[in-house]
Amino acid sequence: MTTTLALLESLIACRSTTPADAGCQALIAARLAPLGFACETIEGGPADARVTNLWALRRGAGGGPTVVFAGHTDVVPTGPLEQWSSDPFVPTYRGGCLYGRGAADMKTSLAAMLVATEEFLAARPRPAGSIGFLLTSDEEGPAIDGTVKVCEALAARGERLDACIVGEPTSVDTLGDMVKNGRRGSLSGRLVVKGVQGHIAYPQLARNPVHEFAPALAELAATEWDRGNDHFQPTAWQVSNLHGGTGATNVIPGELVVDFNFRFSTESTPESLRQRLEAVLDRHRLDWHVDWTLGGTPFLTPVGSLSDALSAAIEAVTGRRPTLSTTGGTSDGRFITKICPQVIEFGPVNASIHKVDEHVEVASVEPLKNIYRGVLERLVS
Repeated sequence: MTTTLALLESLIACRSTTPADAGCQALIAARLAPLGFACETIEGGPADARVTNLWALRRGAGGGPTVVFAGHTDVVPTGPLEQWSSDPFVPTYRGGCLYGRGAADMKTSLAAMLVATEEFLAARPRPAGSIGFLLTSDEEGPAIDGTVKVCEALAARGERLDACIVGEPTSVDTLGDMVKNGRRGSLSGRLVVKGVQGHIAYPQLARNPVHEFAPALAELAATEWDRGNDHFQPTAWQVSNLHGGTGATNVIPGELVVDFNFRFSTESTPESLRQRLEAVLDRHRLDWHVDWTLGGTPFLTPVGSLSDALSAAIEAVTGRRPTLSTTGGTSDGRFITKICPQVIEFGPVNASIHKVDEHVEVASVEPLKNIYRGVLERLVS
């Protein structure tokens, strides 16, 4: 049992279903404080869904950069417990893997980051650079009282961050094959198309919004929003939910509700996407209304000191050079990039995240810790 695995077991045992932290951050802060970190808890959100954030900073001996480890202690709900092979909050070993909710997303990263920091400071008690931890329990939820609030507070104080590694599970087939140096933006909308409710046997007396929207849906689904670029995939538009009707089989619905999302590249803007979609709705003469929600804009960290240090550390530990990618969903990196010029995401294999029987390969845990330590050795020493 390594120090990293022991800590990981303790974190998995915390039933931190979003937005609950369930003691994870207190456990981490108790390990950071003796190392010289100033630990600050920032809470937010409603009383019945309290969000816990931890900002911990250890000032360097002078002149070096501030390197931050960021992540989330909350996990997604387990789903039906009877479908799990073991209790999702009881760390369980099978077939060379450690099973538990959050094992991959992202408590392994948190444990590895903390132990890497402990080992680094034991070897270099007075590094030139500073080390920070930015943790939240509001990443898997609405993400409105978590990392974004901490970043706003740090910006108001004039706190300088130079580089940040977010511990998202970015590896695809094996540890270290991929890191994320950016993410696409996310723009969601809820479209309401109005019709006229009526008896299904008398369509001439009603107006079916499902039928009226169908041609517009076909056009939107076929639209090329942009072609992407060297760093980003083309912008994609997808419907996530569609609902109309009362549940009765003999009633034409009076309205249709459509939830949709753009994952967009830097070749498009939220404004251009809104305008183009609304133009389609007008062209099809629909009676419509859209409520828009901007989840985040795209960000990209160019190749630089952080990506070089992380790639070198991965190669030193695993023997492979990672691919830089901007694919996948959003992360809290979209908030951190507002106050930090270099933000990169890296963590374990993501094949089981958000699934029943989520797990991490035990043999990858110590290498992940060693990679994080290697980044500190290259940047903070």
